[in-house]
Amino acid sequence: MNFCEAKSELKQLLSRVDPSELPKLLDWMKNSDDLDDFLLDNRTVILQNISDDLRTRLPLNAMLASETTAHLKIQQCSRPTLHVDSFLYDEDQVDSLCEDGTMSRTFCLNCGSQKTAALDFVSHSFSISELRFLFQNVLPDLSGRTLVDVGSRLGAVLYGGYVYSSASRLLGLEISEEFVQLQNEMLQKYQLTDRVQVIHADVCTQEVLLQNTDVLVMNNVFEYFMEPSEQIRAWRFIIQSFRKSGSLLVSTPSLQESLGALQQEALLPGWVEELPVDYNVYLGRDSDPENLRQIHLYRVM
Repeated sequence: MNFCEAKSELKQLLSRVDPSELPKLLDWMKNSDDLDDFLLDNRTVILQNISDDLRTRLPLNAMLASETTAHLKIQQCSRPTLHVDSFLYDEDQVDSLCEDGTMSRTFCLNCGSQKTAALDFVSHSFSISELRFLFQNVLPDLSGRTLVDVGSRLGAVLYGGYVYSSASRLLGLEISEEFVQLQNEMLQKYQLTDRVQVIHADVCTQEVLLQNTDVLVMNNVFEYFMEPSEQIRAWRFIIQSFRKSGSLLVSTPSLQESLGALQQEALLPGWVEELPVDYNVYLGRDSDPENLRQIHLYRVM
């Protein structure tokens, strides 16, 4: 049954409801979590299991001690900021951690006072609902195509691509040996190695790979991990190498924001064109519409 057929049947069903009961039913449909169960399938369960597994292997902030630049940049943010990995912790899990005192959403404005303000949260991974949105709503059918995730980190894009797409190859580029090892452990444990591979390398050494990539994913990939001069070098390399006409680029945040922060907007003209994305999709109550709108799709010209 497609969307139009389902909508027609739902309208017919609602027309048969006692008028006095209809407001209660509509309120239940709007506010109950019960309907979210219909969005849960085996693919999502696999991702949840991987997420559960990874949480036991990482500290609460899901950052390594060796990520000194990232730790420093988070400390230097204009507002107090916490790294909360969206693949590992959904909103309900964050709420639970806050309730038991393990985490807080606020910080004290003046020591000893009751004045508080909201902490900013930053994530370097897509959430499970964002992965579903990416592969089912943003990208086209990936059959026969190669997808490369730059800075694959925990491997969320690779796992999501495996369960939600038909991409023939899913490759992660990761410069941290510890994260490469962690991803490989997950790939082996959940038997995903037939289509997924993690490469321990700097993206700036992978010219041939980028030249043959069909879909390139870049999620918050450089800002917290490189100094501005290194970011510019990496962007220039990618723009020079990722040139196959018709290839797709997924960027979070937008290229304009990423390159604008480096005053490198002049690199964009003639490289890619932005494609429209329909953000009007319900993915469950744990999805954040604002986060979805940070996902942008481009096509190499």
